[in-house]
Amino acid sequence: MPNLMTCKEIVKNLDNFIVGQSKAKRAVAIALRNRYRRSQLPKNVSDEITPKNIILKGPTGVGKTEIARRLAKLVNAPFVKVEATKYTEVGYVGRDVESMVRDLVEASVRIVHDEQIEKIKDRAKVVVDKKITDILYPLKKVNKPESEDTEAFRTKFYEDYNAGKFDKESIDIDVREQPKPMNLLDGVGAEINIGQIMGGIIKAPRKMKRMTVERAREVLLNEECDKLIDPDIINKEAIHRAEQEGIIFIDEIDKIAAKKNNGQDVSREGVQRDILPIVEGSTVNTKYGVVNTDYILFIAAGAFHISSISDLIPELQGRFPIQVELNSLTKEDFKKILTVPQNAITEQYKKLLAVDNVDLEFTEDAIDTIAGLAVDENETNENIGARRLQTILEALLEDISFNASKDNPVVKVVIDKPFVLKTMENMIQSHDYKKYII
Repeated sequence: MPNLMTCKEIVKNLDNFIVGQSKAKRAVAIALRNRYRRSQLPKNVSDEITPKNIILKGPTGVGKTEIARRLAKLVNAPFVKVEATKYTEVGYVGRDVESMVRDLVEASVRIVHDEQIEKIKDRAKVVVDKKITDILYPLKKVNKPESEDTEAFRTKFYEDYNAGKFDKESIDIDVREQPKPMNLLDGVGAEINIGQIMGGIIKAPRKMKRMTVERAREVLLNEECDKLIDPDIINKEAIHRAEQEGIIFIDEIDKIAAKKNNGQDVSREGVQRDILPIVEGSTVNTKYGVVNTDYILFIAAGAFHISSISDLIPELQGRFPIQVELNSLTKEDFKKILTVPQNAITEQYKKLLAVDNVDLEFTEDAIDTIAGLAVDENETNENIGARRLQTILEALLEDISFNASKDNPVVKVVIDKPFVLKTMENMIQSHDYKKYII
């Protein structure tokens, strides 16, 4: 494991994308840093140290999923998000809980594969370019003016090729046909991919296909990279990464918390008991090999409006020793969400509409008004957190988005408080009426 950032550095990076929720950020930062600390210990000691799993409690739209996802991105760790409600007790129709581990390994394989591709891409590109130019050069040479020197023509040909001037031209290349995968017993244990099995016994057939030079370069590059990469090494490293660095985010865990005197207690508790062995530590068969879940970090999340964390079975509660409550978003939080993060929603709309020659600008009083509307909507209707901002902005910018076109000249549009009040008049009136409803 690489030398990770300190806890303060992790929180600082999370602050670039998520507003507030300092307690939750501190908790996940410590959990991530502890992985590095564990990796520096002797094996006989590190084997005894397991991750301290976390439950994030808070209403929807306050950043629970984003915290976990951004945490994984910081260190390029394998990450999957699953919904607890997708799983059912053994014997019922639905996904089995082991599929979350198989999904994690798939994510890990993609990460390791991409890293290996980057290492050998330059070597593969040399081979690919030679294959394409060997096909393309004779075709171009046929039309070479007799007065032009052959060496000069060759030099210009390679210059034009490297500059991408032939990318849209079509050529015929010999490519391998990909066997269609057939997964049997999916969700019931180890996955069996018939395409892969037969591919190892019988060589995939090849055929001539016509495609652009640009597409041919992509197809041949994938083939050459596959020749240079050892899948056994990738699979071994991917399993190691999934086991030691993987993060599984279990959302809506509150939906499987069993309430007293509830007819669904049995099935909900059954799902919890199925999840328990995975979180406690067990081995799961995947098509890449056996995975041990002892050191995977599990982050669970839920609103817990109707149920509470104490409604989970005691054994499962015990496997999530860190419980953090996230705060509901205030008006000031909404204002920051609109402007502060790197991927702030107002910046997203500015860039989107700039494509169609609209120069969008939000004034401070408009931001303040939009934030106030979001708070009112969440209080009078269902509280959906920061997602309410997207609902309001979509309604606010609907006419501008619809009428924008690249054919129009560049036009500057200023979104100020009067514009917001006029456009969102119906929403504001509905809030005023509700004040008088008992």
